[in-house]
Amino acid sequence: MYVPQVNKMDDLIEILDFMKRFSFASIITNIDHIPVATHLPFIIESHQDKIIITSHFAKANRQWQHVASNNNLIIFTEPHAYISPQNYLNEQNVPTWNYISIHAYGKAELIKDEEAIFDILKSTINFYEKDYLTQWDNLPEDYKTNLIKGIVAFRIEIDKIEGKKKLSQNRKEIEKTNIINSLSQSKSGADQLIAEYMKNESAST
Repeated sequence: MYVPQVNKMDDLIEILDFMKRFSFASIITNIDHIPVATHLPFIIESHQDKIIITSHFAKANRQWQHVASNNNLIIFTEPHAYISPQNYLNEQNVPTWNYISIHAYGKAELIKDEEAIFDILKSTINFYEKDYLTQWDNLPEDYKTNLIKGIVAFRIEIDKIEGKKKLSQNRKEIEKTNIINSLSQSKSGADQLIAEYMKNESAST
C-alpha cells in the first residue's frame, strides 16, 4: 500500500482499535496467479508484540485450501468520504477522498481441533452478539457439531502490517475545520465517522 509519511499509522493501539471496530474484512489469496477474495468477520487479539486474527471459511469455498501455503493480505477498511474542493481556500484544487485502511499480511494455520473451533465460534458470538451466547449454549450438541463440519477455521499471526489514515493532514487548519463541519452535517454515516476521526486526529497533534 502506498503510504506517504504524513498518512502513516505507527500507533499499534490505534491500529488494533480500528481493526476491531471494522472487523468485517477482506482476505485476499493468490491462487494460480489470480487474486481471490473472501469477506469475513475476524476476531483480533494481541499477545505481547504479536497480532493474531481468527475466522472461518465455508468449507465449500476453495480459498481455504490455499491460505496456509500463501502469504495472505487482509484489508480492514470501512469509512471513507468524498472531500469537495469547496472546503479549500484556493480555487485551484480538485476533489479527493479521506479514508483509513489497514493492510495485514500472514500465512494461515488451519485449525482442526473441534474444541478449538468451538472456542473460535464462541469468541465470535461473544464479540458480535454476546446475548446470543445463551441460545447458542442451549442448542443440541449434534446440531452444533454438524455446523462445524461445514466450516474451516483458521488463525493468522500477522507478520507485516501497514496502516494509512488520509485525513487531510496536509491541509490548513481552517480547511480541515471546513471539512469536519461539512462531513459532520452530512446524512452519510461514513462521512460522519471520517469527521470523528479527523477531530481525534486534530486533538492529538
